[in-house]
Amino acid sequence: MRIRLSEIAERSGVSISTVSRVLNERPGVSQQTRRQVLTAIDVLGYDRPVRLRARAGGLVGLVMPELENPFFPRLAHHLEVNLSRMGLSPVLCSQTLGGAHEDDYVAILLEHSVAGIVFVSGVHALVDSDPARYQQLIDLGLPIVLVNGALAGLEAPCVSTDDVAAVELAVQHLENMGHRRIGAALGQLRYLPAQRKRQAFLRTVNERGLVPDDLSAEDLVEATAYTVQGGQRAADVLIDRGVTGIVCGSDVMALGVIRAARRRGLRVPEDLSVVGSDDSQMMEFADPPLTTVRQPAEALAQAASLEIAEQIAGSRPHAGEVLHRPELVVRGSTARAPGSS
Repeated sequence: MRIRLSEIAERSGVSISTVSRVLNERPGVSQQTRRQVLTAIDVLGYDRPVRLRARAGGLVGLVMPELENPFFPRLAHHLEVNLSRMGLSPVLCSQTLGGAHEDDYVAILLEHSVAGIVFVSGVHALVDSDPARYQQLIDLGLPIVLVNGALAGLEAPCVSTDDVAAVELAVQHLENMGHRRIGAALGQLRYLPAQRKRQAFLRTVNERGLVPDDLSAEDLVEATAYTVQGGQRAADVLIDRGVTGIVCGSDVMALGVIRAARRRGLRVPEDLSVVGSDDSQMMEFADPPLTTVRQPAEALAQAASLEIAEQIAGSRPHAGEVLHRPELVVRGSTARAPGSS
């Protein structure tokens, strides 16, 4: 891709001549200005000139959960693309049940003198996680970034999907379709995103007057596991409680909800509307095509990559959590509530 100096200058807030000096490694440019220009190149999707890419010590560990959830391979892909554009070399470390643990991967990465580590939905996302394991890495001077799960008591950068907005988008969509009995099928509450979604759901149905007279708000939430079987178990309970729409903690759970409905002879979406979460690959080809709340995988990957690259270049970490807004994608698994006009 041909680099447009004017675009980079406008994005970085400097003159075209300054951009030219940075690209040609000429003197007279401060380190801060140089970082601004290089960051603008990365954000705009240009490949850095070879001489401006990270050299020695450019390995970045990507510690991911199991890749069975289709969202994680998509996020890993975007992370790998962004880091590679910045001249860094991503090393994917995916966990499996009974296989290597996050701590095992960290030990291996440290042995290979990685320049930084990005943790995705890892131990840091557990509600009772001890920040000491990550503080040790920070004390070693190792750049780290957390994705989807801020850890209280840790001064580290974190980028996350706005789980509250995700729930609000799903509930509002179903309400607009005439649904008044809406349930939530969520994953394990030991994970911070599931906790946030539960709290957001309870607050939203209470505020919008969507709690039926014969149930409590808590009766509308079933927390099981982020699996097809977990979605199926949650759906069996919620359908028995008379819900006509279900908000799910993941697309995989939504597939389990649809399976449970069909085993009862219910039609989706005519009898039961289902909203997933993530917008995993192939969900548009599900039967029916799945309405879902899309996690901003590309934005999360770009933000995490920029943060780790800036730290590696010598910048101070931007401690705190930055939330990225999800997007409702309406397809064929939602319809007007039965009996609504």
